[in-house]
Formats: sequence, C-alpha cells, structure tokens
Amino acid sequence: MATSYGALCTEFYINQKLALKMDLPTERDTLLHFFDQIRKSHPDMTRFRRYDGELSLESSKREAEYTWLTLRQGSIRTGHVNPHSLEDAYRFHSQILEVTPYYLTISPLDVDYLELMFGFDLECKGNHDEVIYDALFADSPLGELLKPTDATPRTKILDAQPVFGMNLSEDGNLQAYFEVKTRRRSRRGSGRRYADEPISLFVTLRRYGPIDKLDDLQELTTMLGQHCEALAADRLIPNLLNPIVQHISPSSR
Repeated sequence: MATSYGALCTEFYINQKLALKMDLPTERDTLLHFFDQIRKSHPDMTRFRRYDGELSLESSKREAEYTWLTLRQGSIRTGHVNPHSLEDAYRFHSQILEVTPYYLTISPLDVDYLELMFGFDLECKGNHDEVIYDALFADSPLGELLKPTDATPRTKILDAQPVFGMNLSEDGNLQAYFEVKTRRRSRRGSGRRYADEPISLFVTLRRYGPIDKLDDLQELTTMLGQHCEALAADRLIPNLLNPIVQHISPSSR
C-alpha cells in the first residue's frame, strides 16, 4: 500500500457513486456491451457477477490492490482498494465516468449527485462499539447517556456509530459527511460472528447536480478528491482515526 493513508489502516479505498434520477437501461445487449468495453480498458477486471439488484465487474480480490464497478437501478458505483497512489484511483474513477454516459445514455439533466468517499478500515477483534464509545464519547456529555448507574449497573455499549454532515457551500450543493461504521451484532449484542470484521471510517464528499455537460463529471472527481484529501488530513485522521487506534488494544489487532 503506497499511499500515506494506507500506512495508517488495514485497508484504504476510494469509492465513487454517480446517482441518477432515472433508471439505467436494462437491455441485455446494452449492458454486456458496456461491461465488455470496461474489460477491454481494464483487462484485470475479469470477474463478472450478478447480485440481487446489481451487476458487478471486479478484478481479483486475491491481490492487495483491486478495482470494482457496480451498476444498480439508479446508480453507478466504482471502487479502488489499496491504490498505489491517489492519482491512480482518481484516474480509474474518471475513466469510468468518461465512457459510462455514452454507453448507458446518461444526460447531464439525469445527474442527481456525484459522491467520492475515502474509506479507512481498522482491524479490531474487540467490541467495536465499546472502542468507539471510549475513544469518542466517554468523557463527553453525550457519553453520560450510556454510563452505568445504580439502576443499570450492567450497562454494555450496544451501538456507537456516529455520522456528522455539513454544507461546504452557501447553496448546499456541496456536502461533506464523516461516518464511523461498526459491524452488526446479534439481537442480544454478541459480536463473535463478526470478530474478524474491521471498524470503518469514512469521509464522503457529495456534489449535487444537475451539471452543464458530461465532461464536468471528471473535473468534479478531481475537485471532490481535493476536498477529501484536506478533510481526511485535517479532521478525520486527528479527530477520528488516531483516537480510535489508541483505544484498540494490541491483542485486538
């Protein structure tokens, strides 16, 4: 993992989502032709799969670095996991945006929003929610809500997954979100089944449309990436990632 972000976590990835106002085409020939063109441009993406409500083309996940593309009813999603550089990830996302509108008949009016996300996975075999609570809330007024009392002496943290959002523009068309994602537990709070799953941290930039022309999408990817880099370095890493890492015990990694 060559990026500086990758050195801070178990896995680092950059995902992109183009959300549309109208459904994508469903004709077999159209979709197969589109995926075949992507495969020709990215020969390592050979794994074509069908899931519930989506079609996906992926490179091998046996490699530390891999890419994926998914079509859903109203969105196109791409991901680059453990990229060698940020530029490599931006280039991959931009290339998909360059060809997708023409094969899938997307219009500038059809664009609901474009979203770019930086994801950081942290290995943690302990109780994810207790780690998040101790790192972010224990000494805050909000943390007082979940502390044991005489009436509830056996309190155990069940869910601690904060999400924060903010506008970055006066008209509200550029938004940023910070999110902490722990892995789900049973109804009684047991997480043994998901002991090998990571804690995930996200910073997401979303730019709402419409756009003037399709070429704007690639420029937007670059702009969103610059914002993600700044928010990750200045806010997510010092205020979320570092405190959480400090509360993950060595035996839980």
